[in-house]
Amino acid sequence: MPLKWILEELNIFGRCRQYRLPIWQCPQFLFLLMGLVIIASALITYALGTRYFVLEPSVVSLIVFVITIILLVVAFSIVRSMDGLAEASRLKSEFISIVSHQLRSPLSNLKWALEVLVSKRFGGLETKQEEYLKIIQENSGRMGELITDLLMVSRIEQGRLPLNKAVFSLGDLAREVISGLKLLAEASNIKVNFEPSASLPRVFGDTQMIKVVVENLLDNAIRYIKDRGEISIKIEDRGGHLLFEIKDNGVGIPPNDQKHIFQKFFRSQNVLKYQTQGSGLGLHITKSIVEKSGGKIWFKSKEGEGSTFYFTLPTR
Repeated sequence: MPLKWILEELNIFGRCRQYRLPIWQCPQFLFLLMGLVIIASALITYALGTRYFVLEPSVVSLIVFVITIILLVVAFSIVRSMDGLAEASRLKSEFISIVSHQLRSPLSNLKWALEVLVSKRFGGLETKQEEYLKIIQENSGRMGELITDLLMVSRIEQGRLPLNKAVFSLGDLAREVISGLKLLAEASNIKVNFEPSASLPRVFGDTQMIKVVVENLLDNAIRYIKDRGEISIKIEDRGGHLLFEIKDNGVGIPPNDQKHIFQKFFRSQNVLKYQTQGSGLGLHITKSIVEKSGGKIWFKSKEGEGSTFYFTLPTR
């Protein structure tokens, strides 16, 4: 058993694949690297001790040996702690993935049953019954969106988010998303202006994933504008990539919260007081998709005046 354990620990590439981490972040690789540094430091210390401090080689060897053992024990303890954290992160991602998959099927059945009842195929409904069914239908829809987001986050963390890249029109995709969120914008008394530059080149990426990016940004802009408002969307050719810009005059992001805005489950304090719906996963997913597509994402914001989000996508 000890020999098998040692061989498993020495299988650096296998453990890195298990944790789904790049090799330079893998605990086993870091331990090996730290070991090599410690051995090199010990040899240098021995050479300096025998040459400049005129000590007996046996005394120098003992000092170097003791220091080396102490450093190796400390390094091993640190790496074992990192190993435990990496394993916990892997198990957490697998748990989220399994639970999300298990919840999706019964939720789909519930959604189908609600649609049948609301459609009145089996007879009419009283006003109160219809009202309650619509509330259930709305909340089941929110649960479905949350499960979809959790599954996507799990795939991102495990490095299993597939991107089927192809050439497509970012302008056409933006128009499609704006049309899909038109009712939400109108219900919120928000005007959406779209100003694409003329003769834009096509971009290279996964159409469905980039659609998720644009939907998340536009949905956030709509939800974080209070009372009446306006959203401006622009797409410009910057030579080698397209720049997508979405500007709103909403509540903005407080300065202290801006550094956390792309973190999982994070929501600004000024948004929470408005009881705006959201899981805090949208911007994390958006950033991951854009960066995996070869682009960059950033923003500018001032509390009380609004926010402007930007992202780029390669055109070739």
